[in-house]
Amino acid sequence: MSDHREFEAEREKIDFLLEQGYVISGVTENLSGAFVEFQYKGNDSDKSGIERLHILHPDSRKYFSTILVQQQKKQSVK
Repeated sequence: MSDHREFEAEREKIDFLLEQGYVISGVTENLSGAFVEFQYKGNDSDKSGIERLHILHPDSRKYFSTILVQQQKKQSVK
């Protein structure tokens, strides 16, 4: 898979979870990438729990970091 395609695939997974009502609840980074935990915060009672993605691409790591900062800003305004 090309470098850009790898980034797009990871970004799509992140976006999909966010669209489903999940928010980033935790990040663990190590030498093999980042493990991003998403917690469901939506209204659908059929969905619940935590989803975890293993993010490898550096651009994807920047992408979820930006989303995380935006989430934190929203929480601090409330």
